[in-house]
Amino acid sequence: MSVSNTAAGTAILGAGIFAREAHLPALQALGSLAPKLRAVYSRSEKTAREFATQATTILSTTPDVYFDGDPSSNLDALLARSDISSVIVILPITQQPSIVLKALAAGKHVLSEKPVAPDVASGAKLIAQYEAQYKPKGLVWRIAENFEAEPGFILAGRAIAAGKIGKVTFFSSRTVNFIDKNSKWYNTPWRTIPDYQGGFLLDGGVHSVAALRVILPSAMTHLSGFASLNKEWLAPHDTINTIIKNADSSHGIFELSFAAPSPSRSDSGRDIVITGTDGWLQVQQTLARDLVHNVDKPIFRITIKSATRDANGELGPEKEEVIDEPIRGVELEQASFFAALDGKDDGLGSPLGALKDVAVIEAALTSDGKLIDLEKLISQS
Repeated sequence: MSVSNTAAGTAILGAGIFAREAHLPALQALGSLAPKLRAVYSRSEKTAREFATQATTILSTTPDVYFDGDPSSNLDALLARSDISSVIVILPITQQPSIVLKALAAGKHVLSEKPVAPDVASGAKLIAQYEAQYKPKGLVWRIAENFEAEPGFILAGRAIAAGKIGKVTFFSSRTVNFIDKNSKWYNTPWRTIPDYQGGFLLDGGVHSVAALRVILPSAMTHLSGFASLNKEWLAPHDTINTIIKNADSSHGIFELSFAAPSPSRSDSGRDIVITGTDGWLQVQQTLARDLVHNVDKPIFRITIKSATRDANGELGPEKEEVIDEPIRGVELEQASFFAALDGKDDGLGSPLGALKDVAVIEAALTSDGKLIDLEKLISQS
């Protein structure tokens, strides 16, 4: 990172669960690769100060505190600072687009949490405005979709690209989550009564779509499916079951639910499996023992089964590879963003890629069995 960007520093807008539990530790892990955290903002002064205290403990630096109500310490005052060149936006889904534009208008580079917007139409409009007004000025806007940056998903995609399972023929992505009224995620006010489509299906579902987008060698183009509500407190929907077709004519099943009847159902059959002409590949989240710290840590385990054939083309013994990758998506998405500020763009966090994730969820919510062209959904918005 250049001296100018390091000196300028960054700020975090939002002080919720993911800001505390994911983004602060990620900045800590990056160390000198990240700019100094110079300020934090939350609508509530109490929340902002508590977050700043936590940041001081984790990062050994004391960020300034900004909050609504006092013109000298509100968001406008933060964005007016010349020693802050970038912001990380971690706010409720429907609030983020306006804050992204506000930060860009103030001349700040922006990393905003997924989803890119509450729906395809508003996301397309937001991207068009960025492309027309702010990208030409050299401002960087990226989406913090940590599944896109996860080494496990990237490795799986590279294995397929290298031909380890042959040509992809079909796939399945199954994610079942258990959410009850005591969940810390449910008890976030903006999630309890969502003002955006799909509820948890949008908020969490874009992760699952992004994983497929990284792994599959061909873009998802068509979808047909059904959505339902099975637990009334998870309105408007909590479950989707779909069939997806890709540009290369491969197809698969995409299932997502937050309505598991018990935690044990959440642990059953939760994985991505890609089947090809010469093998298959599975990506599954599990626990592995950290022998240094003597604790179990979550990882992504990639299992690759490759068919072997003799000189006559007869099927021989199956070759197996098992690779464990640590979960580092938030850290790596931040690293990618900060590197992009110095012109080192690796392609991660593209707003258009994130819009494609929203399109899959929106199509699944509205299909009701009809076939939806995902590319048209985006282009006509």
